[in-house]
Amino acid sequence: MKTSPTRTPCIGICSTTSIGDAICRGCKRYAFEVIRWNAYTDAEKEAVLRRIEALTEQILKNRFHIQWPEALQKALDAHKIPLNPALSPYCWLHSLLQKAPLADIDPAACGFAIVASEQGASLVQLASVVNAELLLLCEAHFDRYYSRVNSLA
Repeated sequence: MKTSPTRTPCIGICSTTSIGDAICRGCKRYAFEVIRWNAYTDAEKEAVLRRIEALTEQILKNRFHIQWPEALQKALDAHKIPLNPALSPYCWLHSLLQKAPLADIDPAACGFAIVASEQGASLVQLASVVNAELLLLCEAHFDRYYSRVNSLA
């Protein structure tokens, strides 16, 4: 039985190819991973996805609680936002926060809640803070594990 290839985490906000960012503002892959993605083995792709998933969960679990993954999936579908069902619903939520018109999002209807300590913040504010923190965490990870590698060689 042939397995399907590992799906890209791309959500259509590629700042590595359009702006030249070292870390994609959309999927949080490093530029060299975006460029080399199609040449990676499934194991290499899975390693990238698991890193992104772990970092995303680490940031989002501090501000949100996923109550109903099925409702979150429906919200993504309604907004035509791609999701990888093999990844954590926190990765799905991150995609929703980046691509959906947040003024129109009702967290309860989308299957998630804002944790009590963040109740005073709007989704727009939380999405901005989450994205900034996630980029910082990705940069720190890159600096620790890849900074000595010529990533485009």
